[in-house]
Amino acid sequence: METLSFEFPAGQPPRGRALVGCVGSGDLEVLIEPGLAGKLTINVQTSVNGAQLRWQHLFARMFDGTTPPAMAIDIHDFGATPGVVRLRLEQGFEEVGHD
Repeated sequence: METLSFEFPAGQPPRGRALVGCVGSGDLEVLIEPGLAGKLTINVQTSVNGAQLRWQHLFARMFDGTTPPAMAIDIHDFGATPGVVRLRLEQGFEEVGHD
């Protein structure tokens, strides 16, 4: 079990919160809350050791050329594939954007 932390530049925090996914069955759970203005923080707790570079590349691709809202994201991973990670994050971003 590893805990990884990432930080990216961001805009203003969103008003909403979101919880998507389920940590069981090879999936992951994503909790998104408003963060500090100018900063997007991501904490990943994963059952896959040695995957920091894979996570870093995934996040870098997602946020490249964009200014995401300032969020605090907690991810509890149980071996999800990069496609599932991206899907869950996008689901969470959509929920956070709803009033």
